[in-house]
Amino acid sequence: MKATASGSQVLDSLNLEELCRFCRTEENWVVELVQQGVLDPEGTGAASWRFRGLSIIRAKKARRLSRDLGINTAGVALVLDLLEQREHLLRRLGRYEKF
Repeated sequence: MKATASGSQVLDSLNLEELCRFCRTEENWVVELVQQGVLDPEGTGAASWRFRGLSIIRAKKARRLSRDLGINTAGVALVLDLLEQREHLLRRLGRYEKF
């Protein structure tokens, strides 16, 4: 965690244990997300993985999808990809609507 000029703290990276605690889940579930390509940690093995920015956000969204809707990890991967494509297309559309 890094402190900002305003005094608040920003998560810059988490290891596997910290990510599990942050998402209130177990390591096996996070490992499945990595295997499905949902998360892309830095490092060569689970013991050295570091999760940054987008992976932390994706992990939180994945946890909500899994917990609230009962979606399995393969389904979570598909839903997250579709949601990101939708957000990208909406941003592009927003740029064209300004003209």
